[in-house]
Amino acid sequence: MAKPSQWLHEHAHDVTSQFGEDGIIEKALETIGQRDGWCVEFGAWDGKHLSNTHTLIADKGYSAVLIEGDPQRYQELCARHGERENVVPMNAFVGFEASDSLDTLLDKTAIPKQFDLLSIDIDGNDYHAWNAVTTYRPKLVVIEYNPSTANDVDFVQDADPTINHGSSLLALDRLAKEKGYELIATTTTNGIFVDAQYFPLFEIEDNSVRAMRTDEWLVTHLFCGYDGTVFVRGYGTLPWHEIKYNESRMQFLPKWLRKYPHNYSKTQAFVADLYNRWFNKRSA
Repeated sequence: MAKPSQWLHEHAHDVTSQFGEDGIIEKALETIGQRDGWCVEFGAWDGKHLSNTHTLIADKGYSAVLIEGDPQRYQELCARHGERENVVPMNAFVGFEASDSLDTLLDKTAIPKQFDLLSIDIDGNDYHAWNAVTTYRPKLVVIEYNPSTANDVDFVQDADPTINHGSSLLALDRLAKEKGYELIATTTTNGIFVDAQYFPLFEIEDNSVRAMRTDEWLVTHLFCGYDGTVFVRGYGTLPWHEIKYNESRMQFLPKWLRKYPHNYSKTQAFVADLYNRWFNKRSA
Protein backbone atom coordinates (compact mmCIF):
# COMPACT_ATOMS: atom_id res chain seq x y z
CA MET A 1 0.00 0.00 0.00
CA ALA A 2 1.38 3.39 -1.02
CA LYS A 3 2.34 5.88 1.65
CA PRO A 4 1.46 9.60 1.68
CA SER A 5 3.77 11.64 -0.53
CA GLN A 6 5.14 13.58 2.43
CA TRP A 7 5.42 10.74 4.95
CA LEU A 8 9.11 11.45 5.58
CA HIS A 9 8.19 14.93 6.78
CA GLU A 10 6.75 13.32 9.91
CA HIS A 11 10.32 12.47 10.92
CA ALA A 12 11.71 15.98 10.43
CA HIS A 13 13.73 17.39 13.28
CA ASP A 14 16.85 19.50 13.69
CA VAL A 15 20.04 18.95 15.61
CA THR A 16 22.24 21.19 13.49
CA SER A 17 20.19 21.33 10.28
CA GLN A 18 17.85 24.23 9.53
CA PHE A 19 14.48 22.88 8.39
CA GLY A 20 14.21 19.33 9.70
CA GLU A 21 16.76 17.75 7.38
CA ASP A 22 18.53 15.82 10.18
CA GLY A 23 15.46 13.73 10.95
CA ILE A 24 14.50 13.17 7.31
CA ILE A 25 18.03 12.08 6.40
CA GLU A 26 18.15 9.68 9.36
CA LYS A 27 14.87 8.04 8.36
CA ALA A 28 15.80 7.94 4.67
CA LEU A 29 19.10 6.18 5.39
CA GLU A 30 17.28 3.76 7.68
CA THR A 31 14.82 3.02 4.87
CA ILE A 32 17.60 2.40 2.35
CA GLY A 33 19.29 0.04 4.78
CA GLN A 34 22.56 -0.32 2.86
CA ARG A 35 25.14 2.08 4.25
CA ASP A 36 28.87 2.57 3.98
CA GLY A 37 29.18 5.31 6.61
CA TRP A 38 30.49 8.11 4.35
CA CYS A 39 29.02 11.56 3.63
CA VAL A 40 30.05 14.73 1.79
CA GLU A 41 28.98 18.32 2.35
CA PHE A 42 29.81 21.52 0.50
CA GLY A 43 29.77 24.42 1.43
CA ALA A 44 30.29 23.02 4.83
CA TRP A 45 30.70 26.36 6.64
CA ASP A 46 32.35 25.59 10.00
CA GLY A 47 31.23 21.97 9.98
CA LYS A 48 28.29 22.54 12.32
CA HIS A 49 26.39 25.72 11.43
CA LEU A 50 23.19 24.63 9.61
CA SER A 51 24.99 21.39 8.76
CA ASN A 52 23.20 18.39 7.25
CA THR A 53 26.11 16.05 8.08
CA HIS A 54 27.33 17.05 11.55
CA THR A 55 24.93 14.72 13.34
CA LEU A 56 26.06 11.77 11.21
CA ILE A 57 29.69 12.55 12.01
CA ALA A 58 29.32 13.36 15.71
CA ASP A 59 26.62 10.86 16.70
CA LYS A 60 26.70 8.11 14.07
CA GLY A 61 30.46 7.74 13.55
CA TYR A 62 30.35 8.69 9.89
CA SER A 63 33.45 9.46 7.87
CA ALA A 64 33.15 12.65 5.86
CA VAL A 65 34.63 14.94 3.26
CA LEU A 66 33.75 18.51 4.22
CA ILE A 67 34.48 21.19 1.63
CA GLU A 68 34.43 24.91 2.34
CA GLY A 69 35.71 27.68 0.06
CA ASP A 70 35.86 30.57 2.52
CA PRO A 71 39.30 30.59 4.27
CA GLN A 72 37.99 31.80 7.64
CA ARG A 73 35.18 29.25 7.75
CA TYR A 74 37.62 26.57 6.65
CA GLN A 75 39.87 27.37 9.62
CA GLU A 76 36.84 27.05 11.90
CA LEU A 77 36.00 23.75 10.19
CA CYS A 78 39.48 22.43 10.85
CA ALA A 79 39.37 23.58 14.45
CA ARG A 80 36.11 21.69 14.97
CA HIS A 81 37.02 18.46 13.21
CA GLY A 82 40.81 18.58 13.04
CA GLU A 83 41.30 15.77 15.54
CA ARG A 84 38.84 13.42 13.83
CA GLU A 85 40.73 10.94 11.69
CA ASN A 86 37.52 10.12 9.82
CA VAL A 87 36.98 13.69 8.56
CA VAL A 88 38.74 15.05 5.48
CA PRO A 89 38.48 18.88 5.36
CA MET A 90 39.09 20.72 2.10
CA ASN A 91 39.48 24.41 1.39
CA ALA A 92 38.07 24.57 -2.14
CA PHE A 93 35.20 25.85 -4.25
CA VAL A 94 33.27 23.09 -5.97
CA GLY A 95 32.54 24.02 -9.56
CA PHE A 96 31.35 22.39 -12.75
CA GLU A 97 34.53 22.18 -14.83
CA ALA A 98 36.86 19.18 -14.91
CA SER A 99 39.42 21.06 -12.83
CA ASP A 100 37.14 21.91 -9.91
CA SER A 101 34.28 19.40 -10.06
CA LEU A 102 33.33 17.28 -7.07
CA ASP A 103 34.56 14.22 -8.96
CA THR A 104 38.03 15.72 -9.18
CA LEU A 105 38.12 16.71 -5.51
CA LEU A 106 36.81 13.39 -4.20
CA ASP A 107 39.24 11.44 -6.36
CA LYS A 108 41.94 12.59 -3.92
CA THR A 109 40.21 10.82 -1.03
CA ALA A 110 39.37 7.25 0.01
CA ILE A 111 35.60 7.79 -0.18
CA PRO A 112 33.70 5.00 -1.98
CA LYS A 113 31.96 5.77 -5.25
CA GLN A 114 28.44 5.10 -3.89
CA PHE A 115 28.68 6.88 -0.55
CA ASP A 116 25.60 7.49 1.58
CA LEU A 117 24.90 11.21 1.51
CA LEU A 118 25.82 14.29 -0.52
CA SER A 119 24.72 17.71 0.75
CA ILE A 120 25.03 20.64 -1.67
CA ASP A 121 24.57 24.23 -0.51
CA ILE A 122 26.53 26.85 -2.45
CA ASP A 123 23.87 29.53 -2.92
CA GLY A 124 23.75 29.57 -6.69
CA ASN A 125 25.44 26.99 -8.89
CA ASP A 126 24.09 23.98 -6.97
CA TYR A 127 22.37 22.66 -10.12
CA HIS A 128 25.51 22.87 -12.24
CA ALA A 129 27.75 21.42 -9.52
CA TRP A 130 25.51 18.35 -9.19
CA ASN A 131 25.15 18.02 -12.95
CA ALA A 132 28.94 17.77 -13.20
CA VAL A 133 29.07 14.78 -10.82
CA THR A 134 29.37 11.67 -12.98
CA THR A 135 31.95 9.38 -11.34
CA TYR A 136 30.42 9.30 -7.87
CA ARG A 137 26.86 8.23 -7.14
CA PRO A 138 25.64 9.04 -3.62
CA LYS A 139 22.56 7.20 -2.37
CA LEU A 140 20.98 10.41 -1.05
CA VAL A 141 21.39 13.96 -2.35
CA VAL A 142 20.25 16.98 -0.35
CA ILE A 143 20.43 20.06 -2.56
CA GLU A 144 19.33 23.64 -2.05
CA TYR A 145 16.71 25.18 -4.30
CA ASN A 146 15.54 28.80 -4.51
CA PRO A 147 12.39 28.85 -2.32
CA SER A 148 11.09 32.04 -3.91
CA THR A 149 10.33 30.10 -7.13
CA ALA A 150 6.92 28.51 -7.57
CA ASN A 151 6.45 24.75 -8.06
CA ASP A 152 5.66 25.08 -11.78
CA VAL A 153 8.68 27.26 -12.63
CA ASP A 154 11.64 25.60 -14.34
CA PHE A 155 14.50 28.01 -13.70
CA VAL A 156 18.24 27.41 -13.77
CA GLN A 157 20.71 30.20 -13.20
CA ASP A 158 23.56 30.65 -15.65
CA ALA A 159 26.62 28.52 -14.96
CA ASP A 160 28.54 31.45 -13.52
CA PRO A 161 30.37 31.45 -10.16
CA THR A 162 30.00 35.24 -9.88
CA ILE A 163 26.19 35.22 -9.54
CA ASN A 164 23.86 33.87 -6.87
CA HIS A 165 20.41 33.19 -8.30
CA GLY A 166 19.89 29.52 -7.52
CA SER A 167 17.56 27.14 -9.32
CA SER A 168 13.96 26.07 -8.85
CA LEU A 169 12.89 22.79 -7.30
CA LEU A 170 11.22 21.79 -10.58
CA ALA A 171 14.51 22.26 -12.44
CA LEU A 172 16.39 20.18 -9.87
CA ASP A 173 13.72 17.48 -10.08
CA ARG A 174 14.16 17.40 -13.85
CA LEU A 175 17.94 17.10 -13.45
CA ALA A 176 17.50 14.39 -10.82
CA LYS A 177 15.41 12.25 -13.15
CA GLU A 178 17.99 12.70 -15.90
CA LYS A 179 20.62 11.42 -13.47
CA GLY A 180 18.48 8.53 -12.22
CA TYR A 181 17.24 10.00 -8.93
CA GLU A 182 13.78 10.50 -7.45
CA LEU A 183 12.40 13.14 -5.09
CA ILE A 184 11.46 11.73 -1.67
CA ALA A 185 11.09 14.85 0.49
CA THR A 186 11.35 18.62 0.53
CA THR A 187 12.06 21.21 3.19
CA THR A 188 11.77 24.99 2.99
CA THR A 189 15.05 25.24 1.06
CA ASN A 190 16.14 21.70 0.15
CA GLY A 191 15.06 18.93 -2.16
CA ILE A 192 16.02 15.44 -0.98
CA PHE A 193 16.57 12.87 -3.72
CA VAL A 194 17.36 9.15 -3.65
CA ASP A 195 19.05 6.91 -6.19
CA ALA A 196 16.15 5.48 -8.20
CA GLN A 197 17.14 1.90 -7.36
CA TYR A 198 16.11 2.58 -3.75
CA PHE A 199 12.98 4.61 -4.50
CA PRO A 200 10.54 1.65 -4.31
CA LEU A 201 11.56 1.19 -0.65
CA PHE A 202 9.87 4.52 0.17
CA GLU A 203 6.51 3.40 -1.27
CA ILE A 204 5.66 6.92 -2.50
CA GLU A 205 3.07 6.79 -5.27
CA ASP A 206 3.11 10.49 -6.23
CA ASN A 207 6.47 12.24 -5.86
CA SER A 208 5.71 15.12 -8.21
CA VAL A 209 6.95 18.53 -7.10
CA ARG A 210 3.36 19.65 -6.50
CA ALA A 211 2.68 16.68 -4.24
CA MET A 212 5.94 16.91 -2.33
CA ARG A 213 6.06 20.67 -1.79
CA THR A 214 2.73 22.05 -0.62
CA ASP A 215 4.03 25.08 1.28
CA GLU A 216 5.12 27.91 -1.04
CA TRP A 217 5.11 30.60 1.63
CA LEU A 218 8.23 32.33 0.27
CA VAL A 219 6.79 32.66 -3.26
CA THR A 220 5.67 36.07 -4.57
CA HIS A 221 3.07 36.16 -7.34
CA LEU A 222 2.97 38.84 -10.03
CA PHE A 223 -0.14 39.24 -12.19
CA CYS A 224 -2.18 41.92 -13.92
CA GLY A 225 -5.75 43.12 -14.11
CA TYR A 226 -7.69 43.45 -17.35
CA ASP A 227 -6.83 47.15 -17.32
CA GLY A 228 -3.05 46.53 -17.15
CA THR A 229 -2.63 47.20 -13.41
CA VAL A 230 0.18 45.06 -11.99
CA PHE A 231 -0.48 43.32 -8.67
CA VAL A 232 1.95 41.72 -6.21
CA ARG A 233 0.64 39.06 -3.86
CA GLY A 234 2.08 36.28 -1.71
CA TYR A 235 5.27 36.74 0.30
CA GLY A 236 5.93 40.11 -1.34
CA THR A 237 9.47 40.51 0.00
CA LEU A 238 13.00 39.75 -1.18
CA PRO A 239 13.65 36.86 1.27
CA TRP A 240 17.37 37.42 1.79
CA HIS A 241 17.31 41.24 1.76
CA GLU A 242 14.02 41.84 3.59
CA ILE A 243 12.95 44.52 1.10
CA LYS A 244 9.27 44.60 0.19
CA TYR A 245 8.15 44.78 -3.43
CA ASN A 246 6.73 48.23 -4.18
CA GLU A 247 3.62 47.60 -6.25
CA SER A 248 3.27 51.24 -7.25
CA ARG A 249 6.75 51.21 -8.80
CA MET A 250 6.02 48.09 -10.82
CA GLN A 251 3.34 49.65 -13.03
CA PHE A 252 4.04 49.71 -16.75
CA LEU A 253 1.11 51.87 -17.82
CA PRO A 254 0.34 55.42 -16.69
CA LYS A 255 -2.92 55.64 -14.76
CA TRP A 256 -4.89 57.22 -17.61
CA LEU A 257 -4.10 54.21 -19.85
CA ARG A 258 -5.06 51.63 -17.21
CA LYS A 259 -8.35 50.66 -18.82
CA TYR A 260 -9.60 47.58 -20.57
CA PRO A 261 -8.35 48.32 -24.15
CA HIS A 262 -11.81 47.91 -25.70
CA ASN A 263 -12.92 50.88 -23.58
CA TYR A 264 -10.21 53.24 -24.87
CA SER A 265 -11.24 56.42 -26.62
CA LYS A 266 -9.72 56.99 -30.08
CA THR A 267 -7.12 59.27 -28.54
CA GLN A 268 -6.22 56.78 -25.84
CA ALA A 269 -6.01 53.96 -28.40
CA PHE A 270 -3.69 56.04 -30.59
CA VAL A 271 -1.43 57.02 -27.69
CA ALA A 272 -1.46 53.47 -26.29
CA ASP A 273 -0.28 52.12 -29.64
CA LEU A 274 2.60 54.61 -29.71
CA TYR A 275 3.40 53.85 -26.07
CA ASN A 276 3.45 50.09 -26.73
CA ARG A 277 5.74 50.48 -29.72
CA TRP A 278 8.11 52.72 -27.75
CA PHE A 279 8.08 50.51 -24.64
CA ASN A 280 8.59 47.23 -26.49
CA LYS A 281 11.40 48.70 -28.62
CA ARG A 282 13.07 49.98 -25.45
CA SER A 283 12.70 46.59 -23.75
CA ALA A 284 14.01 44.60 -26.72
